[in-house]
Amino acid sequence: MKNFYPDYYFDDIYSATPEMFLERGIKGIIFDIDNTLAPYEEELPNDKICKYLSALDKAGFRIAFVSNNHKERVEKFNIFGYYADYDAGKPSRRAISRAMLHLGTTPENTAFCGDQIFTDIYAGKRLGLFCVLVKPIKDKKTLFFKAKRMLEKPILNSYLKKRRG
Repeated sequence: MKNFYPDYYFDDIYSATPEMFLERGIKGIIFDIDNTLAPYEEELPNDKICKYLSALDKAGFRIAFVSNNHKERVEKFNIFGYYADYDAGKPSRRAISRAMLHLGTTPENTAFCGDQIFTDIYAGKRLGLFCVLVKPIKDKKTLFFKAKRMLEKPILNSYLKKRRG
């Protein structure tokens, strides 16, 4: 179960503050895009996302995107010019490992932030990263996503119960 438990769970990405990352010795932060930073239909980052990523930049963090979405979506969203990997195949660890190599970070000083337990958190934990799970911004309504969220629910409830205890 430990590979499915995030280190932190927040209602939104903005609760993962630069101070929180600094306290844990994090130097690089890898983000999923869809439903973590922006809803699927939001092609470009909004002002709030831009300010958040700018604050992380100013604090000295190296930033990358690793997404299971396609090249066109990821490249259009990445107005910042960060390292970005698309069609990543998470929970495969390859794209996250490539991002760390590009950032010059190690598992001990890298964080991964995403909205899905079975792709984002599982991939990050298997690499030994500090993992932040955020509540999805706006889920797809497909049967596949509904089933995945239903399977995640008992894991999330177990995690929250353990955190309270």
